[in-house]
Amino acid sequence: MRHLDHYVRDSKKILDAWDAYSDEHTDLDGWPHDDHAYGMRASQRDADAAEAFEPLRYGARHLLTTAETQMAQLPENTVQSRWVYQLGVLRDALDRLDELHEQWLVTRDALPATAKPGTAEFDDALAEHHAESWSYLDDWATHGKALREINTATRKARSPLAPVPDPAPIRRTAARK
Repeated sequence: MRHLDHYVRDSKKILDAWDAYSDEHTDLDGWPHDDHAYGMRASQRDADAAEAFEPLRYGARHLLTTAETQMAQLPENTVQSRWVYQLGVLRDALDRLDELHEQWLVTRDALPATAKPGTAEFDDALAEHHAESWSYLDDWATHGKALREINTATRKARSPLAPVPDPAPIRRTAARK
């Protein structure tokens, strides 16, 4: 959960910075003043989001499976209807991110030996990978909070094994005169 919380927080900062940049560097119709600079900044946004997601990537499936199990055990009246949809979006996004990661590894391995980080050939291929990943990373930023909500609801739900406690007896005291 810690990695999820960090990602949601970091992705919000990344998106807020992007929105501020975009607002300042586009005209009223949303067209960039400088296409190249705008594209470079979008590429940086995509790379930042990918880097922020990396610590979460390896535990993401476990988080999804745990949330699905928790949700199935929650009392029906505590389950938010949107959670099923959000878990589906997260699972689909993670599947796609995994596919894109595998494609990136194939692309990276097919680059010539001279294509190292810092060279145009490598950096352009990586930027394309990050651009393709952006919307799925954004899905995790947008819907990832559902995992925290399900976890919180589970912790607050009464255990079916624990009996409902009896109310404390009312103490009666002698009336004072």
